[in-house]
Amino acid sequence: MVPSADAPPVNPPTRRSYGEVTVGDPRLSGDAQHDTGGESVDAGVGEPGPTGRPLPSFPVPAPLTSHGPAWIVAMCNQKGGVGKTTSTINLGAALAEYGRRVLLVDFDPQGALSVGLGINPMQFELTVHDLLLGGTNDVREVIVETQVDRLDLLPSNIDLSAAEVLLVTEVGREHSLARALAPILDEYDIILVDCQPSLGLLTVNALTAADAVIVPLECEYFALRGVALLLQTIDKVRERLNSRLELAGILATMYDARTLHAREVLARVVERFPDEVFHTVINRTVRFPETTVAGEPITTYAPTSVGAAGYRRLAREVMVRHHTQPAVG
Repeated sequence: MVPSADAPPVNPPTRRSYGEVTVGDPRLSGDAQHDTGGESVDAGVGEPGPTGRPLPSFPVPAPLTSHGPAWIVAMCNQKGGVGKTTSTINLGAALAEYGRRVLLVDFDPQGALSVGLGINPMQFELTVHDLLLGGTNDVREVIVETQVDRLDLLPSNIDLSAAEVLLVTEVGREHSLARALAPILDEYDIILVDCQPSLGLLTVNALTAADAVIVPLECEYFALRGVALLLQTIDKVRERLNSRLELAGILATMYDARTLHAREVLARVVERFPDEVFHTVINRTVRFPETTVAGEPITTYAPTSVGAAGYRRLAREVMVRHHTQPAVG
């Protein structure tokens, strides 16, 4: 696709390397004994956390000696504005800091994931749309590097909005994304798919390709109402299209402990899904809108902030959950 005339030129991002972080790495915190911002990796372990449950320990993962096969995770919620894209970017960046090779898949025609990484999605001739509809069969031609070492992107733009209609006549249309990603599964450790806010064919494609689903959930009543419908969709996909699909967890986002409403919503979610809700809770902070403008993850924009610490903690929790789940099949 030829870039639009009014699209501002975007230079290729400069890849920023932070190496493989370990406990005590000052690049994470400025403190040789802490994870970020003066918070110990094991701070509060055994004490009640934001969810009201005792906090387990989420240790820094051991370095990898090889990569792959990739664990595919769909970041999914049919409600918009719940922190899907923000969580995809920052969880991916945190996992990359811990030495994992990560691919982010922008599966929303709005292209917010690409923009959030400082990349203009209108500059590309090839996007995920071309992979789905046969414009190219080589996914490596579409993948672009980001400014974060070990973090790559499969970009999207408004062209993807036509895919939902065009895929209807395709044989095996629900498996289009899975087929596109298959050649690179051995090159990455984790693939995060940022889904659009709907339960249409694109989202079903993401769920069919995925091994697990993370549900970002804003701590607000209307966001809570849609969780049951989403979980029903996940169950249907598991039953009919992808038997290995699991719920990795529900992630509470935009949490403000100062408000009674946020505390009540979080308590209700934990009561309804006691084992599925992550112990890590992402607090509301002005840093997140700033990172969108800056076009980089919070882990590099404000590495010692509460938000960066939250997503690093989430990355460790996700890896602990992944490696302790029973094998499927």
